[in-house]
Amino acid sequence: MNKKAIRTAVHAALVEDIGSGDITAELISAETVARASIISRENAIICGIPWVDEVYQAVDSSVKIQWKVKDGDFVSSNQALALLTGKARSLVTGERTALNWLQTLSGTATTVSRYVEKLKGTPAHLLDTRKTLPGLRYAQKYAVRCGGGKNHRMGLYDAFLIKENHILSCGSLTQAIQKARASHPEKTLEIEVENLNELQEALAAKADIILLDNFDIDTIKKAVKINNSQAKLEISGNVILETIHEIAKTGVDYISVGALTKHLRAIDLSMRIY
Repeated sequence: MNKKAIRTAVHAALVEDIGSGDITAELISAETVARASIISRENAIICGIPWVDEVYQAVDSSVKIQWKVKDGDFVSSNQALALLTGKARSLVTGERTALNWLQTLSGTATTVSRYVEKLKGTPAHLLDTRKTLPGLRYAQKYAVRCGGGKNHRMGLYDAFLIKENHILSCGSLTQAIQKARASHPEKTLEIEVENLNELQEALAAKADIILLDNFDIDTIKKAVKINNSQAKLEISGNVILETIHEIAKTGVDYISVGALTKHLRAIDLSMRIY
């Protein structure tokens, strides 16, 4: 758990929300103590608890939170997720920022879990991409893991992913791979191909992972046969919930879906003070 990343993101969210002060919360007596519950209004996979904890640690460290669930748990509609106790002012000041994190990350985790369910009985693993919202990469990739998916690269620094523009700029697919091996031989090397001829060239050049970009089902099957387990195969491009199982049955190793993190859906949650 990257606590620094969480703290930085939460601080930025609080600054943009609270600004110079919560003038509405100031209507409440500073001495009023209250309790509140966070409740799910729909079935979901919960994610974002460390972000909620950090919100209230920053707003008022005396607020106590008793969680009844943990990240990655399935929850039902109208289920109580947490009990909060503290100054009423603090509870309402942190409410929206806390729920924003919990609703957004739970939405991603829930979406991911639905894709993962479609992969059961196949050898394929679900991957995310770098198509994340600016500033939210760590949080969104954490949510992908909570939903049962796996992370692709965290950034441009931890593995090679050689794509069309890299290949054109390097001179050829083979030259791009050779340059990558020479510069960082310890890094995983993945390369994107757009047809079966490029696949064969990538295999000859000993790529670790080959990304089949926008291949149809019949061409994917041919690619799996040509590959013959020499490299790991990844599918990307226009993958949706309704088609992912058919793709996974071809025998590919990975399926990456940008929509997991670039198309946001918030889970319906609420906080009630009493």
